[in-house]
Amino acid sequence: MVDNRSESRPRAPRAFRLDDPAVAAYGPGADAASEDLKRGARIVVAEEDAPFDEADTIMAPRRRRKIAWGAWLASALGGLAVLGLGLALERLIQDLMSAYPALGWVAIGLAAVAGITFLAIVMREALGIFRERRIETLRARTAKALLARDDREAGAIVTALCGLYAHRPETARGRDVLLGMADDIVDASDRLTVAERELLEPLDRQARRIVANGAKQVSLVTAVSPRAIVDIGFVLFACVRLVRRVAAVYGGRPGLFGFLRLSGNVLSHLAVTGGVAVGDDIVQQVLGLGLAARISAKLGEGALNGLLTARVGIAAIAVCRPMPFIGVEEPRLQDVAAGLFDRGADAPASQS
Repeated sequence: MVDNRSESRPRAPRAFRLDDPAVAAYGPGADAASEDLKRGARIVVAEEDAPFDEADTIMAPRRRRKIAWGAWLASALGGLAVLGLGLALERLIQDLMSAYPALGWVAIGLAAVAGITFLAIVMREALGIFRERRIETLRARTAKALLARDDREAGAIVTALCGLYAHRPETARGRDVLLGMADDIVDASDRLTVAERELLEPLDRQARRIVANGAKQVSLVTAVSPRAIVDIGFVLFACVRLVRRVAAVYGGRPGLFGFLRLSGNVLSHLAVTGGVAVGDDIVQQVLGLGLAARISAKLGEGALNGLLTARVGIAAIAVCRPMPFIGVEEPRLQDVAAGLFDRGADAPASQS
């Protein structure tokens, strides 16, 4: 509402009620009545609504989806290979049945075993991918719930986390605590923070210990290996095993295709966060490598390979974790790689 009683001099903002008898309200563009002007009423005229800008109503053109010719080609070639394999197997069984019936029955039995094994592998791969997507969905839901401060969604996420780790004995105490205070905490951020501390903090300690031990093994092996090809092979093997173990800690347990998908996510996270970029406390570690390299070139190479392995492990923790870091401090390279050459770092892992 706009007060038009006086237009000549600036006025301080004042508050008044429209149902006050001393106030006369009119619609947009209306003229004040003479009786209201005579009695000195406060004249209030409503402003006209601002029209919509025509540009705001124009929808952006939808991008046409491109045909995935590569996927179609791979599917067609895969179908032809399966048909060819099935036809060859049928001809083999027919030839054996006509020449040696006993061997034909043996071939039928072996084909049945191969088919059952293939179905079991497919089911395992599907379950592995399903678990990974479940964890990714929980992480995305948590980020959205924190941004929107959705208390109901936060409660559903906590329930899903308890169901995800219902079979893990190390989370039994945390699940009991969350169930006991389900009605006591209403705020979404507080509820998710408590769930993170009670459920994920024990798993975070296991994952950090796995990454630290893996980095130390890589540094020690590559420091004493005689060939560069051995260094490369062991680093790749250690990174693969590290990613799989970290995923298993958080409930992933991926198969072959699930691991390939998970590895792509880890590499994408490394690319987004800058890989081994300066700024993740790696400067201090590299300065220490200079002293190690002066003592021994292989020692410096081993320490560098250990740092790279630790960086991959930290990225795997961020990708495999079902929640982003909220109240728990995110692992840093300096913390994980602090005991690369400390023999006592293996003690907790061996005992567990």
